[in-house]
Amino acid sequence: MASKSHTTTDHDEIRTWVEQHDGKPASVRGTERSETAGVLRIDFPGGAGAKELEHISWDDWFAKFDEEKLAFLYQEQKADGSDSTFLKLVAREG
Repeated sequence: MASKSHTTTDHDEIRTWVEQHDGKPASVRGTERSETAGVLRIDFPGGAGAKELEHISWDDWFAKFDEEKLAFLYQEQKADGSDSTFLKLVAREG
């Protein structure tokens, strides 16, 4: 079975997927500029680098996401069919 991934810019779809996997919107500490969020991440329980991440609001996360013209690529399931929390923020096409 092949792994399945999907790319979206839909805020509701992103938020739903993240929350279904117990993730929280975050940015990397020390990368913010004035009132703008820093480098975006999703913080999952037990994830690596938790000390470097600062939780931010969805509004702030999506403001930066749209400002940077990002898209959200996520894996729906692994090749073995199990659930996945793999995601990547990529540049929007076009």
